[in-house]
Amino acid sequence: MQKIVPHLWFDTEATEAAAFYTSVFSNSKVTHTITITGTPSGDCDIVNFELRGQSFMAISAGPYFKFNPSVSFMVNFDPSREKDAKENIDAAWEKLSEGGKVLMPIQEYPFSKRYGWIQDKYGLSWQLILTKPEGEERPEIVPSLLFVGDKCGKAEEAINFYLSVFKDSKMGAIMRYGAGKEPDKEGTVMFADFRLFDLWMAAMDSAHEHKFSFNEAVSFIVHCDNQAEIDDYWKKLSAVPESEQCGWLKDKYGVSWQIVPAVMNEMMATKDKAALQRVTEAFLRMKKFDIAKLQKAYEGK
Repeated sequence: MQKIVPHLWFDTEATEAAAFYTSVFSNSKVTHTITITGTPSGDCDIVNFELRGQSFMAISAGPYFKFNPSVSFMVNFDPSREKDAKENIDAAWEKLSEGGKVLMPIQEYPFSKRYGWIQDKYGLSWQLILTKPEGEERPEIVPSLLFVGDKCGKAEEAINFYLSVFKDSKMGAIMRYGAGKEPDKEGTVMFADFRLFDLWMAAMDSAHEHKFSFNEAVSFIVHCDNQAEIDDYWKKLSAVPESEQCGWLKDKYGVSWQIVPAVMNEMMATKDKAALQRVTEAFLRMKKFDIAKLQKAYEGK
């Protein structure tokens, strides 16, 4: 099981979007879909899927959060790993462009022979890049955090914080803005990447004017093996008490996380509709998840 999984919040389109994304990228598939009932949003579809071998989850839970470029997904097309990398990047760009919005046109840049940044028809942002990594190989999809507004200049601080929270972690590359890059401040992060367990992530500062910030539309699920692990992550990460609900929390940078017991995947995948309903009713009453109470609900005790 992937330890940390990106989670996407849709209004009603989670199933449709997962089918679309798995059609855009190779080595992708929908793995499991369930519907939970009795939530504040009514019936909610939850979809588990893989893109290029990496796990994702999506939910249809109402029009409460909208995607924006503060979180994007960088997709590496590496000619040393895929023979038709250039053709594949162009094919993916064409599909993602339909009904979408170009943020940076796909073309040659100083850092890549072919790169583009696009918001798809659902508003989710993708950075497609033709790359040939040197040194340690990076995964094909990397969630990227853009620190803007009052969070600009805090990307490096945030990376170090996440590295301290997650024991199995590693710093990757870091590139900084030089002089004369105003409004970006010299020394702040132009691009950096880092690994938390099995998930590589990236971070960037941008001092340009942006009318968006981190929100719950994209969050990161952390699968925990026991209650002590849940308690530890909750204590270290949660910084906004009013955002604590159903395993969700928000950290001091505004990034949303879901601290979830790994066993809950088995509970939610059950064919026993009564058990699923009991578990749903139990977790809807919780802020931080209590594994023992969830297990009792699942077993009907």
